[in-house]
Amino acid sequence: MNYLPIFIDIKQKPCLVVGGGDIAFRKITLLLKAHAQITCVDSSACQSVKALANDGKIALIEKDFEQSDVNSQVLIISATDDTTLNAQVSKLAHEANIPVNVVDSPDLCSFIMPSIVDRSPIVVAISSAGKAPVLARLIRAKLESTIPHAYGKLAELAGNFRDQVKAKFKNIEDRRYFWERVFSGIVAEKVFSGKVDEAKADMQKQLNDSADTEVGEVYLVGGGPGDPDLLTFKALRLMQQADVILYDRLVSEEVMELVRRDAELIYVGKERDNHSVPQDGINQLLVDLAKKGRRVCRLKGGDPFIFGRGGEEIETLAENGIPFQVVPGITAASGCSTYSGIPLTHRDYSQSCRFVTGHLKDGSMNLPWSELAVEQQTIVFYMALKGAQHLSDKLIEHGLRSDMPVALVEKGTTPDHKVWTTTLGELPNVVATQPIKAPTLIIVGEVVKLREKLNWFDTSD
Repeated sequence: MNYLPIFIDIKQKPCLVVGGGDIAFRKITLLLKAHAQITCVDSSACQSVKALANDGKIALIEKDFEQSDVNSQVLIISATDDTTLNAQVSKLAHEANIPVNVVDSPDLCSFIMPSIVDRSPIVVAISSAGKAPVLARLIRAKLESTIPHAYGKLAELAGNFRDQVKAKFKNIEDRRYFWERVFSGIVAEKVFSGKVDEAKADMQKQLNDSADTEVGEVYLVGGGPGDPDLLTFKALRLMQQADVILYDRLVSEEVMELVRRDAELIYVGKERDNHSVPQDGINQLLVDLAKKGRRVCRLKGGDPFIFGRGGEEIETLAENGIPFQVVPGITAASGCSTYSGIPLTHRDYSQSCRFVTGHLKDGSMNLPWSELAVEQQTIVFYMALKGAQHLSDKLIEHGLRSDMPVALVEKGTTPDHKVWTTTLGELPNVVATQPIKAPTLIIVGEVVKLREKLNWFDTSD
């Protein structure tokens, strides 16, 4: 290693920053996070640094740097654009055995500043030894996306129970096993969900041997419209820690590639008039699996609460006392329209948007047509491909123009994304003559005209 990675306690200890420009301000901000007692020396500090001094957060000495400024400091940062001055600060610090960092000058440093992922008290530092700082920042960005912010709260909770755990488990291996279960189990998930008090109570129950270890948890996760890059961080984390995945046909293969490799996969796909597992059966299966202590991910295309029947599933879970979480996903209307270059609202074309299911529970398409057949409104029909003739007739019957633009989006956001554009009057003919298959959204409204100008993803018309 070119550098030994260490963490230094500088709380309420004197630290010197030479320079008062924008770069110095960023370094000062970082030192403040570590609760340092900061003195900044610069004859012409920027307004941001002056504001910190005016707020009493730092001491600002508006003068040129002098040798005596290094006295009694525990850490020094030089952040000026004067190479001679930077070299002088470095030399004096080295002679006084004070750790020094000179910005963008590794040869003058006794320590370097890493890229940081801050989940205090969990802190991750990434360094390239000054050789590739941009690469270090890119690595940091990847870690930021995979480490939940609540890890800090989880670490705080663990610290509060550390002595109790040590007293209960004398063997270090037993302690390690206990903490592994905590950090990958329901206690951690409750912290991540903001239920810190419940997590504390569960933690205490586990220490008292009174926790119900048989009950697992269910995650209702929105898998989005198909592109795996549209998953939320939380969705990805829960998908990768679940023991069992219940998924349907609307979840893309690319999204399924991201679930935990050793998870049990159960297909519960549903198509019109062809349900591999009835909804009541899915509801009960979630309960049965959780009661066996399994962590179950119910993975749905789009968003669980937008025509995804997530409400019915969590009703059953709540009735049976099963812990659950719901993770929103990008609904198909938003994802498919965006990837088709069709904004759902636009100041010149549409001031409202309606999401409508074209397949009601009783199999009918009995909708409030007079409310839907309104100018300056976008209508997005889910599951309406087989009812295209009916919706076209009804909207025209209730006053919508037959030349109203319409788009049909098949498998939106995926590599098989296809779009057909037509008019409301011609919609039934297009559905009858073109090889359009479910899942397909139907978008009705003037905003469809914008596709020709705004289409950025494909040219499949």
